[in-house]
Amino acid sequence: MTTYIIRRLMLVPLLLFGVTVLIFAMLQFLGPVERSALYVRDIPRNDKAIAGIIKRYKLDRPMYEQYWIWMVGTVDASTGKRAGGILFGDFGYSRTGAQPVAELISTRFPNTLDLTVWAVAPVILVGIWLGVQAAVHQNTFIDQAARVFSIVGTSFPTFVFGLLMLMFFYVKLGWFPPGRMSDASSIIVRSADFHTYTTLLTFDALLNGRFDVFLDALRHMAMPILTLSYISWATFVRVTRSSMLETLRMEYVTTARAKGLSEHDVIFKHAQPNAMIPVVTLAGFSVILLLGGVVITETVFNYPGIGQAAAIAAAQLDVITVLGFALFNGFILIVANLIVDILYAVVDPRVRLS
Repeated sequence: MTTYIIRRLMLVPLLLFGVTVLIFAMLQFLGPVERSALYVRDIPRNDKAIAGIIKRYKLDRPMYEQYWIWMVGTVDASTGKRAGGILFGDFGYSRTGAQPVAELISTRFPNTLDLTVWAVAPVILVGIWLGVQAAVHQNTFIDQAARVFSIVGTSFPTFVFGLLMLMFFYVKLGWFPPGRMSDASSIIVRSADFHTYTTLLTFDALLNGRFDVFLDALRHMAMPILTLSYISWATFVRVTRSSMLETLRMEYVTTARAKGLSEHDVIFKHAQPNAMIPVVTLAGFSVILLLGGVVITETVFNYPGIGQAAAIAAAQLDVITVLGFALFNGFILIVANLIVDILYAVVDPRVRLS
């Protein structure tokens, strides 16, 4: 197991290098003036000043020199201040966010993480439970209902389902409003009495003893969670059902039944653990998708997460911000994929030998 983990860890730097090269290659489609947004907040109108910026940051030099400066930045000899350098957390300046891209990410990502934490349990656990029930009750009403549920969920566009949620739960019933929190909760959160411990609103509300803010935050997240869950359940049901049916036909399951084990033990102690092997990978990538910011869902429900910020930047052609988000999401993907590989090895010991 240790050898397997070490091999996977050794691949991480190479993957990160590949991501940075790919993102930097995309930057080359921009002219030197546009790329200067990586180093200066306001691009001057004067041609002479622009030429000075291009020369200072070597934006007219060969790509390998520009790549090195993009990675480590430059240091002003007179002031000693560093400009640029993604290794130092400088991804450039966001025109749409009116702040550095790194600050925009640090502001928006906790909201996306908060949503992910509360969405993971219903997305994974309910999806797996429905898939197992469909397989165990194959060709019964439960199985047929689960399959119809899966087909509808797979074919339903996310934005259509989200709009239906808004129309029913917000416009008609007034239960779950869009956005992040109400004005009353916002006043409490911004007050001096409310302390930030984790940057996650729901957890900070609990730690501050403000259950009214906690419930208000959950009300605002209810529709995004329901939308993400329903779309994800469709995939989980199909994958879990297929894997479970294949496992139930294995000889060791037949042997377990022949020994007189109860059907509950056969299903949940022998069949289900082995059937979960492909589901682990699906669960891992579902979490990666949520952490990367679900653009459509956050945009439909006006949820101020990283996905909504990326959508606004893309709509206004703020390329520097979009590529900054892409670089950040690439990092999340690599780290999360490493965790998934390790969990996969825990579930299936045969993977450790590969």
